[in-house]
Amino acid sequence: MKKILFLLVALVLSSGVFAHDLKKEKEAIKQVIQTAYVDGLQNEGDLEKIDSGIHPDFRLIGIGKDNSMWSLPIDQWKEKTKKKKADGKFPRTGDKKVSVKFENIDITGNAAVAKIQFFVGTKLTYVDYISLYKFPNGWKMVNKIYYKIPEKK
Repeated sequence: MKKILFLLVALVLSSGVFAHDLKKEKEAIKQVIQTAYVDGLQNEGDLEKIDSGIHPDFRLIGIGKDNSMWSLPIDQWKEKTKKKKADGKFPRTGDKKVSVKFENIDITGNAAVAKIQFFVGTKLTYVDYISLYKFPNGWKMVNKIYYKIPEKK
């Protein structure tokens, strides 16, 4: 009886630790996405922030009008960001500022995917699916696919 009670207590304690670790990992993922993607890439054009949370082999993947897939490496996206910054398009403010709402974060081992709602001002513009891996120095975004919300007519 004592063995069963001990095992039950150990199980309850370990599940509490696991739940705490999972919550901690989800918060770390939210922070990476907020800092590197929302603040760095979308709102400020800050290359250091981008590099802090986006892996150098990151790819933005989309579907073209003829249903062919395309891919944009982070280096090319950063070049576009540099140009926008040089053209005075950063920082974004007011109704141009990007924000996100986290819908779900799913983690298995060192792999994760985050589903987020992407807003420009108050307008829901995209639903993003961001894949991440946990490296020795923390979580890094490795790719993104998205759904563009159709314009209302």
